[in-house]
Amino acid sequence: MKLQQTIEKSGLKPRLDPIEQPDGMMLKLSYWYSEKMIGKVIQARFPESLKLSRDLISVAEKIDLDKELVFLIKSYVATLNGCAFCVDIAKAHAKDRRLNTAKYNELLRFEESSVFSEAEKAALSYTEEVTLTKQASDSTFDRLRGHFNDRQIVEITWLIASEHYYNLMNRPLNIGSDGLCQIRKTREIGK
Repeated sequence: MKLQQTIEKSGLKPRLDPIEQPDGMMLKLSYWYSEKMIGKVIQARFPESLKLSRDLISVAEKIDLDKELVFLIKSYVATLNGCAFCVDIAKAHAKDRRLNTAKYNELLRFEESSVFSEAEKAALSYTEEVTLTKQASDSTFDRLRGHFNDRQIVEITWLIASEHYYNLMNRPLNIGSDGLCQIRKTREIGK
């Protein structure tokens, strides 16, 4: 069974109750904005962190890597870390950008799959090793270097690190999938 399905079916209950009526203008504005942009209120308990999240998103948008590769890296880190919320939101954003989300189903067997390029396999191998061990062997790094320049390697590493931030904000609190992909499907059917 795939990790994502295991997480969704685990029955883990969020450790904190949702905030139904936010206090303060910043929180009210973030609730309104997330409802408008993604169709669901994304809970915020530490409004001051919203600026950091916006800043991380802003940096990610400046990354010069192929947008599908960005999606794959972020999704793979979230999958390895067991963050259902982050997998769901990454897939929803990928759908918004009309990227090939079918590759997601092959992530856990990317090395054997023919749907990934050699460059994608090198990036995902590096992603896996860094996520699981917090370092990379010379052979994994040399393989990555065979497909990417120095800046791109730093961008890949930054994506891995920034995704860990989000995963570690959600997993300890048992924040699971918000069903954002399903919301996207419902919106598409309603059009």
